[in-house]
Amino acid sequence: MIQTLVFLSGLVFGLGLILSGMTNPSNVIDFLDLAGAWNPSLAFVMLGAIPVAWIGFHFTEKRQQTFFNTDLEMPSTQGINTKLILGSILFGAGWAIGGFCPGPALVALGTGSPKALAFVLAMLAGMYAHDKLFSKNPSLR
Repeated sequence: MIQTLVFLSGLVFGLGLILSGMTNPSNVIDFLDLAGAWNPSLAFVMLGAIPVAWIGFHFTEKRQQTFFNTDLEMPSTQGINTKLILGSILFGAGWAIGGFCPGPALVALGTGSPKALAFVLAMLAGMYAHDKLFSKNPSLR
């Protein structure tokens, strides 16, 4: 049953990304191009997604468990620090250069997009490098 719910959740999420055009990197890049051919469609997608996510997170936090009855793992720090700022800059730079963030990149990978493949490979390499750096230097955590 859980696998079916996970599959359906992923399917709805992926279809939503496709229907909203977020798997097309030019839509994301055009959203970030405030001085040129600005495309506001991503703002509308976010405005629709934020309330839905807020309801889900609010309900899950109250339960202190996920919907699949596993322990809820929340970040231990809630403040803004240097690591958060640097991570946000790296994420934003990758998003602006590639026109993808992780979810839409994985959905676009399923279409055989060479740009999505390059992005996902770079993302995996970055995740691997991060894991190796932080596992060898616990003080960086």
